[in-house]
Amino acid sequence: MTGTRPRKSERTREQIVSAALRLFREQGYQGTTMRAVAASAGVSVGNAYYYFSSKEELVQGFYDQLVAEQAAGCAEAFAASTDFAERLRATLLAWLAAAEPYQEFAGSFFATAARPGNPLSPFSEASAPAKDAAIALFRELIDGSSTRVGGELAATLPELLWLYQLGVVLYWVHDSSPGTARTRALIDHTVPMVARLVRLSRLPVIRPLSRQAAELVTLLRDQRPG
Repeated sequence: MTGTRPRKSERTREQIVSAALRLFREQGYQGTTMRAVAASAGVSVGNAYYYFSSKEELVQGFYDQLVAEQAAGCAEAFAASTDFAERLRATLLAWLAAAEPYQEFAGSFFATAARPGNPLSPFSEASAPAKDAAIALFRELIDGSSTRVGGELAATLPELLWLYQLGVVLYWVHDSSPGTARTRALIDHTVPMVARLVRLSRLPVIRPLSRQAAELVTLLRDQRPG
């Protein structure tokens, strides 16, 4: 019984998130209410609020789901290769695959998330679990690669890669090319550049830049917006 209840609870939670995402695509984020989400998910309004205290908190469940799907999507590539560039490319493409069904409403959604102080911001306290999970995925990418990272950069590289991914996501939001071909071209062209910079981070001549990059991440972490 104790094993069945958590599974049922998780299924209900996923059911509510799926219903919300469906309504977001059909009606937009602003036009979707918790009552409509509950009706679409086939649960009571009270039950919906039991799992998610607000529409914003429900979106955090979407963030968590995206990271989980991204991690699952690049697991095979991680198992097959220790090449840093291949692992990074697979990670970014896995995010695109997970997010692709939601691009249609992504513009209006991210416009809401970009407002200062909004809990949907990727820099907000509410988004911290999804951010931490994404950074942990990049840490796994680095730890399993054959590339040795310079000491000054090693601790902050996972967060730098997460910020790099945010830049790709922002470009993807505005990408109207068929099959988001431009975003994929952006990934194909920038991943080798990032991989080369990481490899060079161990060279003495590059270490000051690596140290500055690490200091920048620490500064941004201490003074993050939202």
